[in-house]
Amino acid sequence: MIIVMKKNATEKEIQHVAKRIEEMGLKPHLSRGVERTVIGAIGDERLLKEDQIKAIASVDSVLPIMKPYKLVSREFKKEDTIIKVGDVEIGGKNIVVIAGPCAVESREQIIETAKAVKKAGAKLLRGGAFKPRTSPYSFQGLAEAKKATGLPIVTEVMDTRDVAAVEKYSDILQVGARNMQNFELLKEVGKSRKPVLLKRGLSATLKEFLMSAEYIMSEGNHNVILCERGIRTFCEYSRNTLDLNVVPAIKKLSHLPILVDPSHGTGKLDLVAPMSKAAIACGADGLIIEVHPNPEKAISDGDQSLKPKEFADLMRELKPIARAVGRSI
Repeated sequence: MIIVMKKNATEKEIQHVAKRIEEMGLKPHLSRGVERTVIGAIGDERLLKEDQIKAIASVDSVLPIMKPYKLVSREFKKEDTIIKVGDVEIGGKNIVVIAGPCAVESREQIIETAKAVKKAGAKLLRGGAFKPRTSPYSFQGLAEAKKATGLPIVTEVMDTRDVAAVEKYSDILQVGARNMQNFELLKEVGKSRKPVLLKRGLSATLKEFLMSAEYIMSEGNHNVILCERGIRTFCEYSRNTLDLNVVPAIKKLSHLPILVDPSHGTGKLDLVAPMSKAAIACGADGLIIEVHPNPEKAISDGDQSLKPKEFADLMRELKPIARAVGRSI
């Protein structure tokens, strides 16, 4: 259920309605738009005394949200959510590219890659630092790369016990595809103040994907970035099938930004560039692309990683496509 406040509602009146929702046993979530404030009543809607809420003078209307995901829905928030990471905005007019290696292999490798992708136009650095409790050097390499380039860091968290460690070094916490429905992990990152990049599961429906985002947001963290990274189908040519249908669908159903990962989405080097272009054309807010200085020696995903020059060439090729859809990169 959402409560739409009148245009001239004061902060005191808004807080009064939020308090009444709490008194009825539900959790209020505020969404402040350009013209109005909307309050979501999260929980068992049977507890909400709708007539009492409607009787409050500052309330304009009380509307049901039919979808099972409330906070994620476009009904709850009409305006697109823009997530700020330092000076970078994800979800706005500018298309954001995140680039870097699948795994941090050495200090030299991650710093070399970071400098190359920044020069080409990437705004954030990705790098896998797996098993953080036993591999502190991976995090140290990421920290040094950030210091050398100023690029914010995106890295994956795989266990609830690792959230604090990843949070210390990373600017965005990534929840990978295989953990999309790890609800304890979703709730833990939902308690974080850092933005969360949530990847779609291998066989997840759109509803399941958005419900996972709802788990994170219900814990208080509304800085969720969705990512389409391919699903499992009958196609054997590529590693996965990159489901670009989901991009405009999410734009219609949700206010959250949606990125596309053409590297994992295809698993094939020759498909990364064309699917990157298609993702921009269909409305993606950004891309996550794997880049490695020497893919043939990469410890993982070398066959889908671009070399720095190939990445730079792709970034140039994406610019006219971005302009064609009224955006920039």
